[in-house]
Amino acid sequence: MSLRESPFPNCFLEGLHAVGWSLIFPCFWFLDRLLAVCVSTSQERVLRREQECYLHPLKLVFGSVLFFILFILSTPLALLGFVLWAPLQAVRRPFSYRRQVQIVHVEDRNSRWEETKKVSFGFLTGNLCLLPDGVARFNNLGHSQRRASVIGKSVVQGVTRPHIPIFVDSPSSCGTVTPSSSLMPQPTPSSYGSVDFSITDQKDGTEADETNGPTQHQLPKHNCHHNSKQRKHPACSLRDGDMLMEVSSLFPTSVDIVCLQEVFDKRAALKLAQSLGTLYEHVLYDVGVYACQPAGTCSSFKFFNSGLFLASRYPVMDAQYHCFPNSRGEDALAAKGLLAVKVDIGLQKGEKKMVGYINCTHLHAPEGDGEIRFEQLNMLTRWISEFQAVTRREDEMVMFDVLCGDFNFDNCSPDDRLEQSHSVFEEYTDPCRAGPGKEKPWVIGTLLEQPTLYKENMRTPDNLQRTLESEELRKDYLSPPVPVDGVPLVYPEPDQPWVGRRIDYLLYRESSVACHCKTDVEEFTYVTQLAGLTDHIPVGFRLSVSLDSEDISPCVLSSSGPDC
Repeated sequence: MSLRESPFPNCFLEGLHAVGWSLIFPCFWFLDRLLAVCVSTSQERVLRREQECYLHPLKLVFGSVLFFILFILSTPLALLGFVLWAPLQAVRRPFSYRRQVQIVHVEDRNSRWEETKKVSFGFLTGNLCLLPDGVARFNNLGHSQRRASVIGKSVVQGVTRPHIPIFVDSPSSCGTVTPSSSLMPQPTPSSYGSVDFSITDQKDGTEADETNGPTQHQLPKHNCHHNSKQRKHPACSLRDGDMLMEVSSLFPTSVDIVCLQEVFDKRAALKLAQSLGTLYEHVLYDVGVYACQPAGTCSSFKFFNSGLFLASRYPVMDAQYHCFPNSRGEDALAAKGLLAVKVDIGLQKGEKKMVGYINCTHLHAPEGDGEIRFEQLNMLTRWISEFQAVTRREDEMVMFDVLCGDFNFDNCSPDDRLEQSHSVFEEYTDPCRAGPGKEKPWVIGTLLEQPTLYKENMRTPDNLQRTLESEELRKDYLSPPVPVDGVPLVYPEPDQPWVGRRIDYLLYRESSVACHCKTDVEEFTYVTQLAGLTDHIPVGFRLSVSLDSEDISPCVLSSSGPDC
């Protein structure tokens, strides 16, 4: 099935929606700028002190007054636009689809699959905190659209670098490491991934729609190109059985599907889609519902979409979105839920076409609401089973079934015991998990402490990599486990490493994959290339699927489990 790009069934409704949103947007933008003027990131506060800037109070006073007046003046137009925009949400498909001609090409690792009897697939997930700029600043991050462009380019340049294993003569524990290479010849950078506090490039460094005019000193300038003379250890690796684990200052090579969370801002989502579209032809963005939900009721109003975003090198065959109905508090303002997608891998074995399933989610955030997250896990497992039961075909063989996203609970906090014992971890395999409440020794937390995002040990990919590799440094920069109210926290247990909160998950399921196929994790990667651009550590893994038999038949999902 070929997806239409527009979320509306015809051009007329799409045009009405565009008119309604154009009337709402000025009011929305003035409010966003009002918040951005009033809330500064820690990096901006430090820069003002270093430069002895005394104009900030004037900017704060006059800027806030100006944008408040403009917000009030634009409100009548926004109300008129809302009357036009809100009813159209009932006929809007809950995602937009973008297809772009692939410009950047990468090595096809599955070109010799008939000889090797093996295929492999790369996945990446991460929370980007691409909220509207004024709201993102409450998480110590700003300039969402500029961050989106930098993130997209960083992913493409990291994924498409040559994958050349080398060995370094070093007493460190690093084994095989992977050097990087730029896509095009570039001047030698002063240091890989360094933060440049003197940004003057107005073409790439200034966005008129996010600032009051040309500004400087606002966003860490990431150089996505690597100089091997200056960075000898782009990745430090170790092995857990047959799986390679590494902390890398570069994105892993040959990632086939990218799943992201908190891409809430529409303009940032479009810029991210444009940047990733040079490599990933198929992008699902602006995923979720708006206005009153369920449609026609006033039980819950959604100001933001789900924030889910998926970019795939493989064509999308089917996609389905579900909104969690049990969110509460500030989380109820966003349409968090599940995005289930079926993709066409483009390979065929005999009469059977190879396909895959990828499921991306973002669960309820506030601490202490474990029962809500537990019920959301129940819902998403049911929705995934229903989606696969409807979309599976007899002439297809499923090669992977992946569940990923920001679960907002970890496997070490006493306050998350309920979620840690959910049956989803019996259906899906978590390569980082040793058991309920217990991580494997090499595991690292993925949630960063927001006040420290621009500290020396955090602000560049290299520095963040070294921080994650050091257990002592991790204690200062990763979020610690959440204790149960009234109970002192004892962490870590004797003879156990300090891990921190790992709330970003990549899980895979074998029971729904074609029978006589065996799935293994080849490598698992913690990525630090987005240092200073998000408050999460992106994670990736590569699945290897062995085709052990000529007679490969699909497993049929039933209420009692898979039936092969």
